[in-house]
Parts: sequence; structure tokens; C-alpha cells
Amino acid sequence: MSDLGSFVKRLRDIMRNDAGINGDAQRIEQIAWLLFLKVYDAQEENWEFDDENYQSIIPENCRWRSWAADDGKGTALTGDHLLDFVNNTLFPTLKNLDVDSSTDIRKAIVKSTFEDANQYMKDGVLLRQIVNVIDGVDFGDYEESHAFGDIYESILKELQSAGSAGEFYTPRAVTDFMAEMIQPQIGEKCADFACGTGGFLVSWLKQLEKQIKTTEDAEAVNDSIYGIEKKQFPYMLCVTNMLLHGVENPRVYHDNSLLKDVLDYTEKDQFDVVLMNPPYGGAEKNDVKNHFPSDLASSETADLFMSVIMYRLRQDGRAAVILPDGFLFGTDNTKVAIKKKLMNEFNLHTIIRMPGSVFSPYTSITTNILFFDHTGSTKQTWFYRLDIPEGYKHFSKTKPMRTEHFDPVREWWGNRTEIVDGDGFKAKCYTADEIAEGSYNLDLCGYPHEEEEILPPKELIQEYQEKRASLNANIDRILEKITDVLGIDLKDGD
Repeated sequence: MSDLGSFVKRLRDIMRNDAGINGDAQRIEQIAWLLFLKVYDAQEENWEFDDENYQSIIPENCRWRSWAADDGKGTALTGDHLLDFVNNTLFPTLKNLDVDSSTDIRKAIVKSTFEDANQYMKDGVLLRQIVNVIDGVDFGDYEESHAFGDIYESILKELQSAGSAGEFYTPRAVTDFMAEMIQPQIGEKCADFACGTGGFLVSWLKQLEKQIKTTEDAEAVNDSIYGIEKKQFPYMLCVTNMLLHGVENPRVYHDNSLLKDVLDYTEKDQFDVVLMNPPYGGAEKNDVKNHFPSDLASSETADLFMSVIMYRLRQDGRAAVILPDGFLFGTDNTKVAIKKKLMNEFNLHTIIRMPGSVFSPYTSITTNILFFDHTGSTKQTWFYRLDIPEGYKHFSKTKPMRTEHFDPVREWWGNRTEIVDGDGFKAKCYTADEIAEGSYNLDLCGYPHEEEEILPPKELIQEYQEKRASLNANIDRILEKITDVLGIDLKDGD
């Protein structure tokens, strides 16, 4: 296929003429399941080459090579015939494949990918055009397949402008930086318990690829990832992403990480490394909270994921996790209990404060990267504020965060010093005792007040909620100190 760069645009232009497609989110979902089948078929060719006894889980008439390939002789399905086949044969067949716990993961992913997938197109001629464009990509050609990995990244970036689907995409500069700083080693296993489209897993794989020297190394890298994704659409994108990056047995599961009792996890459920950006802002119901010890049973999604991470990080394991400011300054009993457990049982050695617009345009909520390891309790924590680069007012879709924007952190990382900036600190080390005395408030080395920016109503409300929570937390801390000094017990109503 020539001009890979125009791939997404060509598909979008064709779909704009189809009455069944409503908006970018549906357009991208339609592309996603077609891409999965094409990529999967290319992988099956490799598996057949390596094993003459390989049997596909997909019935012959539903394999991409059987119905999608167009030999140009006018025999390929199109129009109403193609629509009828896709709607009434292909989808029902793939949704109802015979899969159980003993099924090979590389086969089981077909059913889980299609369980909740949707076919939106209503024009069979346009669908044939779409199929032909996708079939034109030669995944048997290493160079073209490798180049397509970059095109797939552009499809994932499109999610940021496709409504709420943007929550599944963490900017590649961020995932690459986190994977780099965690220093992956061949033989280790990395997990993401809310893996979205698989960005963290890809960044992990890219770090390991540089170290491959033998066939055994390559096999270890292929077996080094583990992902769970609750939502069907990003799950489908993630599985395809892993196949595109050479993972033959993608251990990616369509499941909810919060629906298992954390106390039931054993050593075999633990991982050397956890890299993730937990969903935040969500409120979980009691049936979810019941899977956690009462003191850790928060209704905030990100808090619960932090507990999952702590229970599933192997002894001596390492983690890098993105969390919103609300986790850092929160002083409610549950947040404090989670932070106390984190600092008492793990070494929270570094917190990188990121600019508010890193996830623009999806959200302006300020986020942070917490680096910790399972080597003992925290003695001290370094904080570093990463500022917006010179010449930027904020990051945006047209001016996204790039990997070089993390260069100041990289330079500071190996030679840590305190940095004074204006009236406060840009980088500073706090002891565990100092943090405990501050009621485990981790909102340190934050951003100075900036001029007001007019935001969309939903983001404005979210920002005010964050500010109110931060203010309440500060008031609670001050009141606690005053009542301690005066010897007043407010619980008695005095």
C-alpha cells in the first residue's frame, strides 16, 4: 500500500458517505474491528508457517482471506451481499466462538474482541471500499508492517477528538518516559490493570527490544506483558496493538480489575513492574468497594486502583503510576490510609508534578507520576515540578507534549538537587516524617497561581471541584492543628 500517511484520511472520507456512521467514535470503532481481522489473519499466516498443524478458531468462510480479499475478478462480496454476510454470518459466528479456560489465548482473543463490537455501516459498496483499503496493507512485509505501527498510533491519537474515548489514550511522550525511567530488564513481566489501547505496554516493549540479543530474549519479551481492560472498544484496539508489535500471545483480558478481592491475590498474581494511568474521577458502587479492606474502600476509582497495584506488585518490584492532584492533597480517611500504606510498605521515592494540559484536549486536570518500589518503607520522597516548555502557553492537540519535554527531568533524575523557583521550590526532598506530620499531604512543589483560562463547562466544574477539595483539605489540616493545641475534641460537640 502506497502512502501510509493518508490511510486514516482515506477511510474517514469513505465513511462520511455512509448513513450508518455517526461521528468519529463510530468511524474509528468500525475501522478497529476490520483492522483486527486483517492483522490477525497476517499473524495466522505466521503461525501456520511455524506449525503445519495449526488450526484457526475462525471457520474458513469467516477468515479475512476468504471473504475480504478482492482478486479483482468481480467475485468478491459487495453491496447487499457483503452487508448480509457481515451482519448475519461474520458477527454472530465470531461473537459465539466456542471458548473456555483451556483455549489458547491467541485464539480466545477473537471472541473477546468481538463480544461487544459493532458493525455500523449500511452501505455495502462503501464497506467494500473500506475493506479494500485495509486489505491493501501488506503485514507480511516487515517494513510496511513496522511503518503501520506508526499509522496505528495516529488512529489512537484520533481517539482524543472522539468524545470520551480520549480517556483511553495517554500521550506517548508520557508512557515512553515512564517506561524509560523504570529501566525494564529482559525476563521481567509488566502489568497495566486498566490498559486502554496498550500505550504503556508498547512503551515497555520498545525499551526491551533494544536489549534483545538471542531467540530466548525475544521469546521472553513476547511473554512480558499483561493487561486488563474493562471497556470493549479500547480492549479491541489494545489486542490489535499488541499483535502489530509482534506479541503473538497477547495476555490482554477483557475484564474489570476492581472485581476481585485484593486480599485473595497471591505471589503468582504479582508482577515485577506496573505501569499505568488508572481511570480517575469515577465513583464506584458498594459491590466494587466490598472487594477491598474497609479502610481502603474508597468510592474514587483511582484510589481503588492504587490498592490493586500495591497488592499486585512483587517484592522488589517497581511501579510508575499517573494520579490526579486529588490523590495528592486528599485528607479523607480512606485517601490517608492508602497513602499511609504506600509510604509504610513501599518506597515512594519520586513524584513528578506534570503541567495541567498534558492530557489536553480531553481534560485540564493536573496529573502526577508517582514512582515507587516494593523494597521497604519510604525514607524520603523527591518532588519535581515539570514546567511548560518555553514558548508554550499550554499543550494542545496541535502542540502536544513531546519526549524532549521530559529532558529537564532526565537531567535532574541522576543528580538530584533542590531547586528554588521564585517564592517556592521546583524540586525538593521531604522526609517520610515530614510528610506524615502534614497528614500525608503530597501536594508539594506544585504550580504557582496562573492567569485564569476559560474552560468548557464540564471541565470548569471538574476544576472547581478539585480546588474546593484542595481548600477543604487545607482547612481540615489547620482546624486539626488548632483543636490539638487547644485540647478541643469536636466529636463531643464542644
